[in-house]
Amino acid sequence: MLQKFETINVSFLSSYPPRACGIATFTEDLVKEIDKIASLYNPLVNTSVIAISDDLYIYDNKVIKEIDQFDKGSYKKLAKYLNDSDIELLIIQHEYGIFGGESGEFLLDLIYNLEIPVISVLHTVLINPNEKQRYILKELGRYSARVVTMAKNTIELLKNIYGIDERKIVHIPHGVPYTNYGDRETLKKELGLEGKIVVSTFGLIGPGKGLEYGIEAIAKLKTEFPNILYLILGRTHPGIIKNEGESYREKLLSLVEELKVKNNVVFVNRYLTQEEILKYLQASDIYLTPYLNREQAVSGTLSYALSCGRVIVSTAYRYAEELLADGRGILIDFKDANGIYEGIREILKNESKKREIERKAFEYGKNMWWNVVAEKYIKLFIEVIKETRVAHYRGWEEWNFSTPELSIYSD
Repeated sequence: MLQKFETINVSFLSSYPPRACGIATFTEDLVKEIDKIASLYNPLVNTSVIAISDDLYIYDNKVIKEIDQFDKGSYKKLAKYLNDSDIELLIIQHEYGIFGGESGEFLLDLIYNLEIPVISVLHTVLINPNEKQRYILKELGRYSARVVTMAKNTIELLKNIYGIDERKIVHIPHGVPYTNYGDRETLKKELGLEGKIVVSTFGLIGPGKGLEYGIEAIAKLKTEFPNILYLILGRTHPGIIKNEGESYREKLLSLVEELKVKNNVVFVNRYLTQEEILKYLQASDIYLTPYLNREQAVSGTLSYALSCGRVIVSTAYRYAEELLADGRGILIDFKDANGIYEGIREILKNESKKREIERKAFEYGKNMWWNVVAEKYIKLFIEVIKETRVAHYRGWEEWNFSTPELSIYSD
């Protein structure tokens, strides 16, 4: 039996739905899973969200406070709010672009004035940061009780480039949902994809996605596989629409026309629900990420596809190199339509290889299911709170706050 512990009040500083942002979705999924587990233990953890807003949004009741991303003064005011509240631990979801100032430097006004412990979850770790980016992440690491990275291959970067104490660094993989909506062929029929070889890419669209190379590869594949269909799932990133409009999508549509692949490339131009994403992924034969940024340390879309046990053909950005190692996928060069063509063709011509990669991907993806990831976060919260309370309240040394057994899901 678990011992009864005091509730830990934890708040997450992050973008949050309905803001269209991968970090917003990540935070919502993580909080929901923590709540599900915590509810079994009194609750052990009480969660809330402080939303970072770049526009007007209507949030659900999980959000207890909202700050204007671009208002420098709101960050220092947030520190005072937190210091005066009953919140004991702040979880910062960090990506340079969701905070105000140059490279998100307004965040420093918060951490410099905060009196409660911080855990920083890193969604971007750059190999070649500029001076400002390096300074911000170095300071974030200095003021954080723990720094969570989702990719093991960034640990050395955090130590050597950003000077973060190795004892603070924790690896917790990107969480992914697991829901089985049925077998592939049944889902294809449900989604109107019956008889198609389905290649898919999903996520917010922008120039860094390299989708033009995927379209060029499909144009080469259609001669041998006339029933191949490339699904480009998702709307254009709101920030790109704001600054550039739909110029990138229009460029892709023009390319589709030029290469005469209107029957082989379909755009689903909207923000998909999680259920829709998972159904499309489970209906896919191959998942493609032709991204252009070699430094990309995390990709939620890649994690989702892996957890669905799908063959992934991807450019060799850092996160893909880690997740698709040991035969869990196929890595290709950047800006290489012919490489994509050859990678997909190899799988379509070799059913036994396809099945073996799918098996390896699914087995590895089990370690990333949200219930497993949420347990790791809860244990980390307890560890940090225990250290903080012992450090700040002498005489609590005998208080029994050992980490509980949280394995509530059977295999």
